Amino acid sequence: MTPPDDPRTADVAELLEAARSGQRRALARVMSLVERGGSQARALGAVTFAQSGSAHTVGVTGAPGAGKSTLNSAVVGVARERGERLAVLAIDPSSPFSGGAILGDRVRMSDHTFDEDVYIRSMATRGHLGGLTLATPLAVRVLDALGWPWVLIETVGVGQIETEIVGAADTTVVVVNPGWGDSVQANKAGLMEIADIFVVNKADRPGTSETCRDIRQMLDLSAPGDWDPPILTSVGTTGEGAAELWDAICAHRDHCTVSGELESRRAARVQTELDEVLRATIAERVAALTEGPAAERLRQQLARRELDPYAAAEMLLGQDR
Repeated sequence: MTPPDDPRTADVAELLEAARSGQRRALARVMSLVERGGSQARALGAVTFAQSGSAHTVGVTGAPGAGKSTLNSAVVGVARERGERLAVLAIDPSSPFSGGAILGDRVRMSDHTFDEDVYIRSMATRGHLGGLTLATPLAVRVLDALGWPWVLIETVGVGQIETEIVGAADTTVVVVNPGWGDSVQANKAGLMEIADIFVVNKADRPGTSETCRDIRQMLDLSAPGDWDPPILTSVGTTGEGAAELWDAICAHRDHCTVSGELESRRAARVQTELDEVLRATIAERVAALTEGPAAERLRQQLARRELDPYAAAEMLLGQDR
């Protein structure tokens, strides 16, 4: 943990204050620190943790090509018409270097580029241990502490990392297309477990009603809860259904707030984040232990079979005590 009087904490506090005053360049620098990880990211976490807890996070996931970015752009437009301020995080777990779908996301949301009440950030892991599973909640916390009341998290696909990231949101929206796969594939993707709202996008195509029916059948087979996920239809390119989706998001937020589920979800997320931080910290220590002359000598002894792996591990761990 970075102590409160650490110079790094003072530096990030000053940077946060500049971002809070509306300086976009300062906000961009803050988010870059989040992505890079390390001591300054930890200092950011220390400063913002107690200041967060107000923003409502909305995770949006679905298969590549489902039209998430176009639909999100329409939803942001609806929210802005109603006077809301939003931040959007476009998550790319695949590569920290290639633009890929991220650049496409930014182009499709270009209508909001010059809106001071909309902030759009493309994020990818920069190689630090823990990656996006640690960077994403910290990014949300920073935006929360800076006063953004809504944070939308959009992922490229529906792999394990993506569902973990988006499933950590207060409200999770799963976007599918007409003709979307069978129930077995859906359950493998973990979508049924994390979805609070389903949206069948590109609903001007054939098969929309059948897809809605299939999702309803799958939901009927799952354990009932206090919230019955609505199944909506939309056409992202025209904005059709965007207002209904925003209404459903707001309804879910109100439900979770009244029922107490919002508080319990957030408490569970903090515990999960603690587990991830512990894993990343241990991984960093292991990486440090396996470097240097002493570790190289042990490798040579292992190669000559003068030591067994367990004995070598004990010797390395003994150096860390």
